[in-house]
Amino acid sequence: MEGERLSQPTKYNIEDSNIALLGSDLEKNVREHAGDKEPAWETAGQQIGLQIWRIEKFKVVEWPKENYGTFYDGDSYIVLHTYKKTPDTEQLSYDLHFWIGEDSTQDEAATAAYKTVELDDHLHGLPVEYREVQSYESPQFLSYFPRFICQRGGVATGFHHVSSTPPPDTKRLYRIQATGVNLVVREVPVEKESIVPGDAYVLDMGVKVWQLNTKGSVGKERFKAAEFVTALGNARQGNCEVTVYGTSTQEAPHTYVDSHITTDEGTSGAGIFLSEVGLDIMPSAPLLPPSTSSSPPERTLYRLSDSSGSVTFSPVSPPTRASLSSSDAFLLDDTAHWPSPAIYVWIGKDASLTERRLVLQYAQRYLYEHRKGDRKSLAVNLVKMREGRETDAFLKAID
Repeated sequence: MEGERLSQPTKYNIEDSNIALLGSDLEKNVREHAGDKEPAWETAGQQIGLQIWRIEKFKVVEWPKENYGTFYDGDSYIVLHTYKKTPDTEQLSYDLHFWIGEDSTQDEAATAAYKTVELDDHLHGLPVEYREVQSYESPQFLSYFPRFICQRGGVATGFHHVSSTPPPDTKRLYRIQATGVNLVVREVPVEKESIVPGDAYVLDMGVKVWQLNTKGSVGKERFKAAEFVTALGNARQGNCEVTVYGTSTQEAPHTYVDSHITTDEGTSGAGIFLSEVGLDIMPSAPLLPPSTSSSPPERTLYRLSDSSGSVTFSPVSPPTRASLSSSDAFLLDDTAHWPSPAIYVWIGKDASLTERRLVLQYAQRYLYEHRKGDRKSLAVNLVKMREGRETDAFLKAID
């Protein structure tokens, strides 16, 4: 029975209220596979820079450095950023993230969550710990990668490198986003529902690579899309033809030569692109749902307690640094403030929480009690830190 359960793993679901998966029966299963000591942590956090591991059947496997910045939606990963806060200090600081792909299994997500806590313990509780959900990554996480690429596939289903030529009669569709100076590429299904006005897209057909600049897409995204298709062409040593299409009526389709050309092209060309993904015409921009409140929710602060056997959240006012106490743990709800909404859990140095390792699960429980409903609210960034190890974003929020 157990072997059968593992051969058909349950898909990870962010709507599962036990998203951290710690303290559950599933964690016990992860523990059994984890062993007494994790070899991967022997060199963790000893050098400044990034280290990435992928979860493969309960195992922590080092991710090749040449693949840094590439993630697969069927997998879960652990990412450790080691740095010095000031050049002259000898003390190392850490940002520790676990990233969960939307098609990852519950076993993989549980292992990533558990192993992240284990690595935190190995580094003596010094890291700031983050939960990252695919498509809702924090700016901090994306900043590590000049080129962040999220592809379909994974260890359980097989995967391909973005620069590899697709097999004959295979299409790959990529949605291009720009965050600051970084390029963000997300592979999406080759279907009409994937095309949304206001974005730039790349359709990879091997010998042909097409770029579509939809109406409303900004110059930065068009430029980043051009950068991406240029990289594809270079990786294939020029053995593919790249063409740019768009939704403007001003110009005809244009064969792409210069990486700096990001002009809109003619609607006839856009029709050619759209037909390849099953669309006759460009869809209209989706209507925004009506607002349910006259004003956004305020930043709020809560004191955490698990003395009763289950976690409770007691409002604290005002939500400022002066309200924090070293003898307690606190949760700061900063989800209403963009561009980087987050739930912060701050643990005082004398806090008596019986299970400090469960604080991200506590934060998830808070989300289910206060932000029920849509995936976006449940996928918000969760950040755990100890007193004296606060992030700049938290300090800015609490002040």
